[in-house]
Amino acid sequence: MALHKMAAVVIGVPNLAETAAYYTQFGLTPRADGWFSTVDGGNQLRLVESAMRRLVSFTVGVDDPDDLDRAEARLRAVEAVVSRRGDRLTAIDPIGGVEVALEVQPRLRQPEIPATAYNGPGRIERAGARAPGVLRTTEIKPRKLGHVVLGTTDFAASERFFVEGIGFKVSDLIKGTGAFLRCSTDHHNLLLLKAPVSFLHHTSWQVEDIDEVGRGATRMLEDHPERHVWGLGRHHAGSNFFWYLKDPAGNFSEYYSDLDCILEDQLWKPEAFVGAAGLFNWGPPPPPSFLHPDDLAALMTGAHAPG
Repeated sequence: MALHKMAAVVIGVPNLAETAAYYTQFGLTPRADGWFSTVDGGNQLRLVESAMRRLVSFTVGVDDPDDLDRAEARLRAVEAVVSRRGDRLTAIDPIGGVEVALEVQPRLRQPEIPATAYNGPGRIERAGARAPGVLRTTEIKPRKLGHVVLGTTDFAASERFFVEGIGFKVSDLIKGTGAFLRCSTDHHNLLLLKAPVSFLHHTSWQVEDIDEVGRGATRMLEDHPERHVWGLGRHHAGSNFFWYLKDPAGNFSEYYSDLDCILEDQLWKPEAFVGAAGLFNWGPPPPPSFLHPDDLAALMTGAHAPG
């Protein structure tokens, strides 16, 4: 596909130093000018000052200028506000005011990490040794930014902008209220959810396996139990293991591993789930604060000025 990765996200927060310390402990590496990097993806998160927490912008990688030409034509067809400069095209999400950039970038090439050996009934893959996951002492370092989840007050308009305009593809749907969209071979890089206010729900960060999901969350919660939101569990749509935490600004951040990949579009058939049916396969049920974050009322008060 012409789009090939979720490259970076810029988040505005009112408490910059405190939130920066959180993402440093989360495993991202601080860089210059508010940027944080992942192991494989480079600079993928930038924090900036903002009166209220909000998604400022995100960047999607494309292969070449021809991809930008096609995207520009699609965006103008859906009457989006578009700007083009060199190898970068930007458009404004008409509902939430988020700037979405398409930029010519190299594709992400991740080194192959050997699969952890798991024993099972009649299958001994690891003999005479403890599981590697219980012996690890290294810090958890996310490999890449996986996806972003946005609440939208006009689901149909947002879906049109991101699918018909930007060029995301539909992986799965939550009937009338949600769309799992991809700009890479990952099952989803963007999830749109119908909401009473346009807001950033969470960002999601890939780690190597379920042990890293558990180790990372456990470390983050050791002195800060209030950070816990939801987990450990396994989603149905996307299939990934998850654990959600809350940063000091009120944004959720997710450690995930083992996400579905869609290599051939014609071999994947999107499903339409009803309600929470696609939300999780096992694990504790989502708390009310996950479905309706505690600060939604405050965000709605400031919703008149998204930018």
